[in-house]
Amino acid sequence: MLLERFRDVRHHSLGLAEGLSDADATAQSMDDASPTKWHLAHVSWFFETFLLRDHVPGYRLFDEAYPYLFNSYYEAEGARHARPERGLLTRPSLADVIDYRHHVDRAMAEAMDGFSPELLDLVELGLNHEQQHQELLLTDILHLFSRNPLRPAYSSTVPVSAADPGPLQWIEGKTGVQQIGHDGTGFAFDCEGPRHQVLLHPHALANRPVTNGEWLAFIEDGGYRDARHWLSDGWAWVQEQAIEAPLYWVQASDGERAEFGLSGRRALDLAAPVKHVSHYEADAYATWAGARLPTEAEWEVAANHGLPHNGAVWEWTGSAYLPYPGFRPADGAVGEYNGKFMSGQSVLKGGSIATPPGHIRTSYRNFFYPHQRWQFCGLRLAKDL
Repeated sequence: MLLERFRDVRHHSLGLAEGLSDADATAQSMDDASPTKWHLAHVSWFFETFLLRDHVPGYRLFDEAYPYLFNSYYEAEGARHARPERGLLTRPSLADVIDYRHHVDRAMAEAMDGFSPELLDLVELGLNHEQQHQELLLTDILHLFSRNPLRPAYSSTVPVSAADPGPLQWIEGKTGVQQIGHDGTGFAFDCEGPRHQVLLHPHALANRPVTNGEWLAFIEDGGYRDARHWLSDGWAWVQEQAIEAPLYWVQASDGERAEFGLSGRRALDLAAPVKHVSHYEADAYATWAGARLPTEAEWEVAANHGLPHNGAVWEWTGSAYLPYPGFRPADGAVGEYNGKFMSGQSVLKGGSIATPPGHIRTSYRNFFYPHQRWQFCGLRLAKDL
């Protein structure tokens, strides 16, 4: 069963790269993004390093240089190629990386029957890790294509216009002592636990995310030019970067708004959830709207009790990405997976159109720095009662 899942996840990654040229898969558009080729190699490095190399007698590395090239941030695994220079790796080629993947896949298929339960758990972690990179692959190729004056489309699929979401309605949230965190059923990343109690005060959450049309009203009301709405760091960021709209919004020649996405440039769908906004922008909009961002606990408890969340966009919360009470990182290099990033980042909940199927759960804790917006990030409003 796990071997079948392994093959499905690995096959899906290659499918995401289908149709990309070697140049498409090599270029890096900014420091936060990585080339498609690097994503495909890094997730293979994970299986090779933490399973095949350490636990399969006689396994030979595909290439002695790859551990240096494709380690991401694991200090325990030694030196690595600098992240901002991943786009300089014109070699190995995309074809070489695909050969690497096949090499790792064959070795894993032969070895998995003999793995202990602990190693099979590590396989599951590797598969969920690869699914995270599948989402990153899509968001990174979108950013790359957005910087190309030809504005190439990643996919020919035309997005269906969103249905009219109707007026925003408020859903009263649960109050008192509640529980959040993973309940122990199925897979979860270490940062999703331990499950613990939280105290919620009277509040309400919007029944849906903020839409493009509503965000346009914020822009037209001077939202990006009024410091009263912004956190200090956010206001400095807006001025320094000359931010005037969500990432990938463009002004058409006829004055109408358009948006660049995975299927290319399209007219702005006013009914669709706004996306590619930073935490700074989300917080400013909420202040302008006379509301606030929900806390992580408010969002998760509401989702566990039926709050509609369709996975169109990750939703910023007002919560810092910090360890839950009793959190302990795993032993060894895999303990670097999440814990060491619990500083200066904000939690997002839900999932997006780029999130792989089966990779969304209410306890999931996505996290990014407050200025980052190349992911499919949106927001839902909350308010105190």
